Amino acid sequence: MHIDSTFWYAVAFIIFIVVVAKLAGKSILGGLDERSRRIAGELEQAQKLREDAQAALAQFQRKQRDALKEAEAIVAQAREEAARIRANAASDLEATLKRRVQQAEDKIAQAEAQALQQVRDLAVDIAVQATEKLLVENVDEARNSALVDAAIQELPAKLH
Repeated sequence: MHIDSTFWYAVAFIIFIVVVAKLAGKSILGGLDERSRRIAGELEQAQKLREDAQAALAQFQRKQRDALKEAEAIVAQAREEAARIRANAASDLEATLKRRVQQAEDKIAQAEAQALQQVRDLAVDIAVQATEKLLVENVDEARNSALVDAAIQELPAKLH
């Protein structure tokens, strides 16, 4: 009997396992199926997020390349502008220097002319004073009248 009771315990245990497996198997399999679907959805969502991230990365890299190209263009344009400004400044400086040299030369010429005129005026004043002194010392009244009359007669010829 001992075999009998052990046998029946074993059979009962196997039946219990089968019944529990049948009842619990559906819920376990349903839970596993649900979990499998959820994991598949998460994998799909992760794949979609990965693709979106790769697209965003590619777009960012394009924007970065475009920004670098634009920055290089701006730098090149700034260099060209600086070279143009430098050239303009050099030509403006040269023109200003020429103008200042010309102004200085004009002032020097004007000062020379003014100094020459002052020397002439002084020479004329000295000559007039010397002539006056000589005339006062050497010319008497009769000779003075003769010189004045001669000067008056020559005046119309000199005015024309």
